[in-house]
Amino acid sequence: MENGYRDYFKVLGVDRGATQEEIKRVFRKLARKYHPDVNPGNTNAEARFKEINEAYEVLSDPEKRRRYEQFGQYWNQSRGMGGRSNVGNPFEVDFGQYGNFDDFVNDLLGRFGNSNGATGFSSGFPRGSQSKSQLNLDAEVLLKLSFADAFRGTDRTLSVNEELVTVQVPEGVKPGSRLRLKGKGNLQPGTGRRGDLYLNIELHPHSIWRLEKGQLRADFPVSFDELALGGMVTAVTPDGEASLSIPAGTSPGCHLRLKGKGWPSANGRGDLIFKLVLKLPSQWSEEELQTLRHLQELRVMSPRKDWLKSALL
Repeated sequence: MENGYRDYFKVLGVDRGATQEEIKRVFRKLARKYHPDVNPGNTNAEARFKEINEAYEVLSDPEKRRRYEQFGQYWNQSRGMGGRSNVGNPFEVDFGQYGNFDDFVNDLLGRFGNSNGATGFSSGFPRGSQSKSQLNLDAEVLLKLSFADAFRGTDRTLSVNEELVTVQVPEGVKPGSRLRLKGKGNLQPGTGRRGDLYLNIELHPHSIWRLEKGQLRADFPVSFDELALGGMVTAVTPDGEASLSIPAGTSPGCHLRLKGKGWPSANGRGDLIFKLVLKLPSQWSEEELQTLRHLQELRVMSPRKDWLKSALL
């Protein structure tokens, strides 16, 4: 700058015959590059940013540009001949009034030499419509897990915004829960600001196990004699075998509990609940049938006695 004169065309790096659209396009590119949010603590970038804004304020306004080109280094003294100007001093910006970078540039484009208003950037934030608290760059994805992966925990690698992100899924994660990956969400162009990524957990159905309100449950097949006579049987849990005691005379549909064999949680392992389901053979041996006929002859209980009384209206 010499004698208060700045070559605003050189500041923006455009030819003197540049159109308004060319000036606007270059300004957007430079403003993004030197914006203070992108260069925190960089005083040189901040000074360059103010210089760019000053140049754009003049060159984007047809009247100011005309006076600038006509009077050269004395253009600032021509205010009395061609209207009011506020560019005599370095351009000052109160960044605190803007919620994000696009708000600032859209507002600037609207105020300087754009009588039709700003068109906005591709990020889609309309001028003045977003505040910092309203701007949401968070993203959500559905993460489906097998019962085994949810039970034991696992690592998954996801592709997020063309970036590979490794997710550590903790053991005992439940369906409907959300895992947060800080700073892995959507990126706001030009600012470097990025939201968080939330993973919504869903489990694939299992042929045996089901999780109901955090309680691990399963049907447990038993034979007729095991229900009648009781005894110790071998049960299979998600992490190995365990012994299950069936009391004599247990009815089908009853529930038995194995403590500490259920779903993992922050407070330790829960309990595993088995529902006893009578499993009858598809074919009986002749000896089994003879035993059942003998049992039928010896039976003294009527299984429907109380039921028939209650059924009568």
